[in-house]
Formats: sequence, structure tokens, C-alpha cells
Amino acid sequence: MKENTHPKWYPDAKVIVEGEVVMTVGSTRPQIVVEVWSGTHPFYTGTQRLMDTEGQVDRFMRRLQRRQDIQTTTETTKQRSMPENYDIDMMDLGTRATNALRDAGLTTYGDLLALLKQGDDAVLALQGIGQTALIKIKRALRDEELIS
Repeated sequence: MKENTHPKWYPDAKVIVEGEVVMTVGSTRPQIVVEVWSGTHPFYTGTQRLMDTEGQVDRFMRRLQRRQDIQTTTETTKQRSMPENYDIDMMDLGTRATNALRDAGLTTYGDLLALLKQGDDAVLALQGIGQTALIKIKRALRDEELIS
């Protein structure tokens, strides 16, 4: 049989948890450093303990929050980019016609489109809106392909 094939045996090897010696065992190493042992393991103690190594839970929560923020921003951008949600200021109707529309509670292209579906007379019935303003409104809505 060959000599020196077996490692050195340490009958009183120390088991260290969080800088504290918790027991001695026989081992091929003089010291054993562990993170969990039977004194702290949930199976033996009956309690749960969250072991967050290097902030993994925090990093995950930040990534999750960032993803939700991006989704919210994307949805908001999509809503704003829809022609129905454009503000009436983009039509260049003039101050009088724009103020008349705002006084009537019409602030977006979609609001004007809904009123225009009732007919031209419904738009002309608004005080401060005349034929020229109606033509400009229809032109702006055609440019955005909301009406034909």
C-alpha cells in the first residue's frame, strides 16, 4: 500500500458560522466556514429567514419597477400619438375659434370628430365658429386621415 495517499485528519476541526465557533467535528481541514448550519436552518428552527446575498431581492425589485415604468411610459406615449388625442391648438384655427372650441368643452381632435359626426350645423352652432374655421377643422382632420 502506498504511503501519504490519505489527507491529514483533524479530529477537532472548528465549524465557524458568522465568525463564531459553533461546533467541532473531524475533518480534513482545520477550519470549516459555513453560512448555514442546523442552528440557523429553517427546517430545524421552524422559522423563516430571508438570506439576501448581495442585494439580489433589491436588484430584482428595482428591475421590476423599471420595467413597469417603461410600460407605463410606452402606453402614455401611444395614447398621445393617436391623432384623436391631439390638442386643438395644433389646428391653427386662430385665437377666436380656438377659444370658442375650448369654451364649448372641445379640447382634442376626437372631441371635434364626435361633434362633426352630428353634422356641420352642430359645429357652426358654436358661437365664434364660422365657415372658415369649419373648413380649417375639416382640413386638419383630413390631414390626419380621421375623415375622408
